[in-house]
Amino acid sequence: MGLGVGIVGLPNIGKSTTFNALTKAQNAEAQNYPFCTIEPNKAIVPVPDKRLDALAKIVKPDKIQHSTIDFVDIAGLVKGASKGEGLGNKFLSNIREVEVILHMVRCFEDENVVHVEGGIDPLRDIEIIETELIYADITQLDKKCERLKKDSKFDKKAAAKLEVAAAVLAHLEELKPVSSYEEQDNEEFEELDVELRFLSNKDVIYGANVDEDSLADAGNKYVDVVKEHATSVNADVIVLCAKIEEELIGLEDDEVQEFLTDLGVKESGLEQIIHKAFDKLGLQSYFTAGKVEVRAWTIKKETKAPQAAAVIHNDFEKGFIKAEVIAYADFIELGGEAKCKEAGKLKLEGKDYVVQDGDVMHFRFNV
Repeated sequence: MGLGVGIVGLPNIGKSTTFNALTKAQNAEAQNYPFCTIEPNKAIVPVPDKRLDALAKIVKPDKIQHSTIDFVDIAGLVKGASKGEGLGNKFLSNIREVEVILHMVRCFEDENVVHVEGGIDPLRDIEIIETELIYADITQLDKKCERLKKDSKFDKKAAAKLEVAAAVLAHLEELKPVSSYEEQDNEEFEELDVELRFLSNKDVIYGANVDEDSLADAGNKYVDVVKEHATSVNADVIVLCAKIEEELIGLEDDEVQEFLTDLGVKESGLEQIIHKAFDKLGLQSYFTAGKVEVRAWTIKKETKAPQAAAVIHNDFEKGFIKAEVIAYADFIELGGEAKCKEAGKLKLEGKDYVVQDGDVMHFRFNV
């Protein structure tokens, strides 16, 4: 899975409904009972980007291609998941494979939709999930410490790593997530994190799933609780109504915008989630704009030109000569590549150029 987002939460709180809306297809079975999702559903979701439409108006391409992001719908966790309750160990391993967690939290009352814990309490629900992630990290790190103890008798590097691992384990045993462990800026911790992929050290976005009335009011008392907790752990909260988001599937863009405007919402919750997740993954886009297609290419932030070129084809990096670069704002303001050239806005950049979000690029190469 790698650079993906895992949707987690207690059973029956809107995860699969959110996933259905994200993929704009009824891929995930959404039913009113726990564990209707057993295998993780995976989807590649286009990243909404109005800049592509603006470029297309100028270039008039045959097609438009968006950047994408991977979402994984992971089955609902329950109390005791780290000990295997509700097939928890299997679900936890799915979470380990993603980089960002979208933690869905139920923030609405509906007697027709059962809650696995019997009542609505967002903070309790969050604590259940996050405690299980901590317990899972404890179990894994404890096993790692046992191996390091044996290796440290003959290996100084293992001894140094054991010292850090023991400190992290002590931190976890106080039921504190790895994300709050302060001594992360060292080689030993970084190696442990890469190897073990600590669940409680992943970036989290909270998705507060509300009813339609609360969406129009921008939240409710339950959302306030989620926001307060998110602030304490330096996380983001996005308020959405998964039911409405699913109903928007298949509507034309102008119909969707009219619907959102009536609710007093500028951007759908799903678009907010996608954009926030893209940013949390450390990703950005550059563009190519030609008659065949206007396309967004996904790269990590701080990527240099040759490596950005390799996203199109490995040969572009191998034979990289120069990158022709036009800033997006200049391309739009001046009305295309030809006028940007005339105005001196097309720059030739070399191997050390750090690609900026929204750059319109063409690569010169020779293989």
